[in-house]
Amino acid sequence: MQVRDKVVIVTGGASGIGRALVQRFHAEGAKGLIIADLNGEGAEQVAKSIGGIALQTDVTKEADVQKLVRAAEEKFGRIDLFCSNAGVGGADPDIDNPGSPTNAKWELAWGVNVMAHVYAARYALPGMIARKSGWFLNTVSAAGLLSQIGSAPYSTTKHAAIGFGEHLAIAAKENGIGVSLLCPQAVDTPMLGGAAGSQNVDGVLSPEQVASAVVEGLAAETFLILPHPQVTTYMQRKTGDYDRWIRGMVRLRRSVIDGSKGAR
Repeated sequence: MQVRDKVVIVTGGASGIGRALVQRFHAEGAKGLIIADLNGEGAEQVAKSIGGIALQTDVTKEADVQKLVRAAEEKFGRIDLFCSNAGVGGADPDIDNPGSPTNAKWELAWGVNVMAHVYAARYALPGMIARKSGWFLNTVSAAGLLSQIGSAPYSTTKHAAIGFGEHLAIAAKENGIGVSLLCPQAVDTPMLGGAAGSQNVDGVLSPEQVASAVVEGLAAETFLILPHPQVTTYMQRKTGDYDRWIRGMVRLRRSVIDGSKGAR
């Protein structure tokens, strides 16, 4: 899947990975770029810098995602690539109790990290099916394949996003539609916030490095795009011996907790 001459939507496009994707897709020669973000002003700034279109969008609201898809199809007649990139994180208030985050935190994580992907498929798929072409790039996380110490809502919803992405890929393939899941570890974005944690063990990438991995992954039509290649090995260890992997994660959790205490 080449980005040149394609019509692309990027949610969460005002900053971080989303902004880097927009800028890289522009450099690759995308025909049209629609930048969606809850931060409407930030989306406008990014859009102006590359001659794109901005639309303030709350991806947890089905009507907003429907409006986004409709706006792109009315302007360009099609959507070639829908990058469902918006995401939210957050730490557990009590690191010893994964049930400690409030219901509101769980619901927000579910809305942004899972249902936004569902809404994107619900409204962008019909046009893609009619044309027998199109692609979804869903930004998930290595946490969806492995885990994220100290953030139960994040880990849980990212696992669910992997499940939905798999189902989407299986269902859409025969209609000529592809799916890629972007699953980095630590990336230098506002979500990371400079925090130390298990996601940092293999280094922190820049958003631009992640965008390069995306362009390469799309060109190769890869389902899992892993900017941190070590994740493949971790996945193999996890599926090869789940109990051993859990024990290893317990040790990693302890080292993260002890490290955070030492940094204070």
